[in-house]
Amino acid sequence: MKISITAPAKINLSLDALYKRDDGYHEVEMVMTTIDLADRLYIERLDEDVIVLDVKAHFIPEDRRNLIYQAAALLKKRFDVKAGVRITIDKHIPVSAGLAGGSSDAAAALKGLNIIWELGLSIEELAEISSEIGSDIAFCVYGGTAIATGRGEKITSLPNMPGCWIVLAKPSISVSTPTIYKELQVDNVEHPDTKKMIESIEQGDLDGIFAATGNVLESVTLEKNPQVKRIKDRMIAFGAEAALMSGSGPTVFALIKQYSRAKRVYNGLRGFCEEVYMVRPWSESENDTIKG
Repeated sequence: MKISITAPAKINLSLDALYKRDDGYHEVEMVMTTIDLADRLYIERLDEDVIVLDVKAHFIPEDRRNLIYQAAALLKKRFDVKAGVRITIDKHIPVSAGLAGGSSDAAAALKGLNIIWELGLSIEELAEISSEIGSDIAFCVYGGTAIATGRGEKITSLPNMPGCWIVLAKPSISVSTPTIYKELQVDNVEHPDTKKMIESIEQGDLDGIFAATGNVLESVTLEKNPQVKRIKDRMIAFGAEAALMSGSGPTVFALIKQYSRAKRVYNGLRGFCEEVYMVRPWSESENDTIKG
């Protein structure tokens, strides 16, 4: 048996950190949505009791360091699965970009393995299992638009993001998420209006969504990496209605209503930044999620 499954990237429409918890993590409120920039996983059931990863990118590990491998190993151990699997990853989401590429791949692997190993698990059960591997994976299991709280593993679904254009630009730098959170001073930053963001999404109000964007981690990442701020400023200068860093960065995205303006922002960034993408909010109805 062999199937393929898509693993869409996510962006943070708002990201707030409320306080540091006793376990060392921050209590967060994040409104996220998936976009139609995606990896694709090809998952093949094997008779031999092995986990084989084939990643078409030399800088991504193919062993236990990979979240996909960890997801497969966890399911095998939890449910005493004797069959093996070969997973081939066709990578399109930039790595270490704040777009949850690794988490989305792990979520797609969990959903695909649930099918080929005939485990019969619900989405809720898969999301709960995923929290043992990483905080962002639960959101990626659900997909769509949602608010994530706790460490990011508690998911409440929201209506789909209204249609718009999204331009993403990733500078050629890497950002350490633990370092950014470590340097964050939650009492000395402007916190986004999460309630307004949720209300705007529920009302399908794009202007309200644009106005409510905010990310407390920008206070650290933009200070440490001026090129990220330059990308954000350039997006606004070229006509973006809103621009925001996703996650801990370094990717910045612009939200734009009109195609012509989005194309102008896209073209204005291509000579300024190597990795630039123009995409839409993700819609499963327009994307074949699982194929046999």
